[in-house]
Amino acid sequence: MEFINALVDLSNAMSPYILFGLLIAGILNELIPDDFIKKHLGNSNFFSVIKATLFGVPIPVCSCGVIPLATSLKKSGASKGSVLSFLISTPITGIDSILATYGIFGFSFTIYRIISSIFIALSAGVLANYFDEDKKDFKKVEEESNCSCSSCGCETKKKKIFSITSALKYGFITLLADIAKPLFWGLVIGALITVLMPKDLSIFLNEYPVLSYVIAVAVALPMYVCATASLPIAAALVLNGVNLGAAFVFLTAGPATNTITIGVVKNILGKKAVIIYLSVIAIGSIIFGLLLDIMFSGVDVKKIVHIEEDAGIISIASSIILWSFVIYFIVKEKLVKKSCCNT
Repeated sequence: MEFINALVDLSNAMSPYILFGLLIAGILNELIPDDFIKKHLGNSNFFSVIKATLFGVPIPVCSCGVIPLATSLKKSGASKGSVLSFLISTPITGIDSILATYGIFGFSFTIYRIISSIFIALSAGVLANYFDEDKKDFKKVEEESNCSCSSCGCETKKKKIFSITSALKYGFITLLADIAKPLFWGLVIGALITVLMPKDLSIFLNEYPVLSYVIAVAVALPMYVCATASLPIAAALVLNGVNLGAAFVFLTAGPATNTITIGVVKNILGKKAVIIYLSVIAIGSIIFGLLLDIMFSGVDVKKIVHIEEDAGIISIASSIILWSFVIYFIVKEKLVKKSCCNT
């Protein structure tokens, strides 16, 4: 019963912000032209690293979903720094995650999360461009990745027309389907931590905060968890007495990468880029986690987490709607897999 109550409380706290975030994400997808990212980030200079980082912050794409975008950027001739910055800043945040972070942790923590992700992504991009500069001719790469009208034909580009139907479809079908499973497990694991985590463990981790950061990084780096799904886990850790810095490390390092993304980075950018990629994420998240603990020294961080036991009608309705979508997409995925196996 405690588990169900914890799950309901977490769901009620997050659902309104997640749903609103999905709506904004769908609208952004309609307003931003299809070739906008590729056009503005396909350059090998420092300014492109800054743009790659800033463009990546609001885009609601997970660490796996960002892979095709990053690959496209690389083929267009973008520098390793630009690609790496985009790979980091995009999955750590996202409009849906930003709003959900605000709903649970408040305004100050949300701004801190955004700023830290920008610094980490910029650092990785700058280091990659400095220590792992591309030797290839970027113009040639771009020419090779595009075909001429005579070789493959040209399609007339149509101006994108805003459609609220398409916006809703992207936000609540395409995007929500992508995060349904990790969001489900994020909520379940968060509720389990709330109920089962030994108090002695949180006391031990608070006595050795650096160890808690290292453990958080070690668990988060190979794990696939999207920025929104990581929030209930982080909230549960804080509510159970784990220092805010360690929860923040998990919130940063978890969404930023996973084993699949690491492999792709190695293939498209090389070994040196992987080392920079993982090192900057690990060290950066620990530094910002440590700074966060210093800032909130002497403060009861449990009060930062906004999870009310008596939820309003909007929160309850939002929770029901979100869970209906999540269960639908999970069941649909299982049925599709079963159908494929039978054939």
